[in-house]
Amino acid sequence: MAQGTPATALLAKQKVAHSLHPYEVSPDAPNYGAVVATAIGADPARVFKTLVTEVDGALTVAVVPVTGDLDLKALAAAAGGKRATLADRAVAERVTGYVRGGISPLGQRRQLPTVIDRTALDDAQIYVSAGKRGLQVQLAPSDLVRLTQATVAPIASS
Repeated sequence: MAQGTPATALLAKQKVAHSLHPYEVSPDAPNYGAVVATAIGADPARVFKTLVTEVDGALTVAVVPVTGDLDLKALAAAAGGKRATLADRAVAERVTGYVRGGISPLGQRRQLPTVIDRTALDDAQIYVSAGKRGLQVQLAPSDLVRLTQATVAPIASS
């Protein structure tokens, strides 16, 4: 697999234009996403975090900018549910096949329903985890939406 992750293998198999950006940041660093953005020289508004959640008990992936927080009520509405919570870390890691700080919306063990914050479409390129700590992938948001079969909705709060 390219760079050893299911996410990058999927991108290569689908012939999606992308670039990889390695970095070194402790997964326990405060404000991890902003530190990652600085480490790769990217505008933090273009760097997105992947959160595994539960909407009415069903696992759902939320992709939001590192500059904001996930609005759980907005996520629940976008996913057609009533209540959303963050999933347990062990469950998120087991279901996606990735570890915290390296969970990618791409190439998960089981593709979960995905909701991407609408601000992802504001730029030609965004960054998401490439499937392991220390590696981000830059790609067109339209490719991310297509590959994850995502819903796009306003799910982030600043």
